[in-house]
Amino acid sequence: MYIIPAIDILDKKVVRLREGKYDDITTYDISLEEMIEKYQSNGTEFVHIIDLNGAKGDFSNQQYLFDIIKKTDMKVQYGGGVRSIDKVKELIDSGIHRVIVGTQAITNPEFLDELSHLYCNGIKCSDHIVVAIDVLDEVIKYSGWMESSPLKLIDYIDRCLGLGFFRFLCTDINKDGKLGGAGIDLYKKLLDHSPIIKLIASGGISSMDDIKALDELRIEACVVGKAIYENRISIEEIKEWNLRSLINF
Repeated sequence: MYIIPAIDILDKKVVRLREGKYDDITTYDISLEEMIEKYQSNGTEFVHIIDLNGAKGDFSNQQYLFDIIKKTDMKVQYGGGVRSIDKVKELIDSGIHRVIVGTQAITNPEFLDELSHLYCNGIKCSDHIVVAIDVLDEVIKYSGWMESSPLKLIDYIDRCLGLGFFRFLCTDINKDGKLGGAGIDLYKKLLDHSPIIKLIASGGISSMDDIKALDELRIEACVVGKAIYENRISIEEIKEWNLRSLINF
């Protein structure tokens, strides 16, 4: 299992939200460029960047992000307001390695169908696409976790698999930002239903013990944010773990 450090940006600042709430925010005294340089100098090859402005339809951070990415060899998994095919193409063409699609994939079946047509080969999709599923008590949430989907979690997974999408970023909202441990039960349920999925876990990871528990489930990767900023998991520990990881993430 690969550990992906998370960086959330709002107004070009590195921040963390608690349970996705913009009024419950912590701002860190470090720039996005400094964070990426810090991870890269310690052997990290992948970072997870969420553009919180983009999630609200404001892409003022985007060029700033593109300029930084061009200076490094870091692979970026990006999410935040990706709600059109053109935006997916723009991000990939600008050097983003993986694009996360969430709200639009849930609310607009035609978007998911077209994305499948462009990026899937009938068996599985390009490595460039990650489907985000944010879950609160097994209810799929979207639009910054403000709206609830009538889609059943397992039914949505099956629809995505049927279109060739196989990599999912699953956030357990109950766990997010609380450092109380990962959503082991949720992830186990998803993997028991479909062992072929490539699952990226997010939310609640607070220690290397949580990392080990996720690894035992044979999860492909996990996203770690707040635990790094609050020195519960060190960058050196991440480097050591990722160097011995057997997964070619």
